[in-house]
Amino acid sequence: MADDRKTAGAESAAAEAAAAAPSGGIKSWLPLILAVVLMPALAFGMTKFVIVPELQKSLGIKEPAEGGSGAKAKTGADAKKISVPFNKLLVNIAGTLGARYLLVSVTLVGTGGEAFKAKVTENDPQLRDMAMGAISSKTLADLEKPGARNLIRTELINGFNNVLGDNSVQEIYITEFAIQ
Repeated sequence: MADDRKTAGAESAAAEAAAAAPSGGIKSWLPLILAVVLMPALAFGMTKFVIVPELQKSLGIKEPAEGGSGAKAKTGADAKKISVPFNKLLVNIAGTLGARYLLVSVTLVGTGGEAFKAKVTENDPQLRDMAMGAISSKTLADLEKPGARNLIRTELINGFNNVLGDNSVQEIYITEFAIQ
């Protein structure tokens, strides 16, 4: 009788295992397939339609106008670019007690043609003061870092545009950079 129970129990366990095996198929893979397909699509949609527009809104970036007129306006603005040299900015390097100095010359590139040049000339003292203040706050270690010139460019563009009142300065070229 004990043997009958063991064989009956074994047969019922085998029947349950056989019944469970066919239900495994595609149904068991469905959650994984949905996750692999839907997660990248969801991430793309959230990034494109939610995160990037919110970042642009918070930074004050406006999307360019679409169509042919935007491309024409850009080429027209490129045609009106003008360069204005800003020579010999001499500043003491921070943290050297006046023993070391930096000589920098830059060229401002902006849009607006002769109006840009006149605006820069008119605001020359304020622009020089702002530039020397930004550069003189750098230590010798800051100036020797690999990305120091790009950091200075960015700070100067932002400062010049604050002084001039708009985004007229598009680029800055460092034409002289000497540490003594």
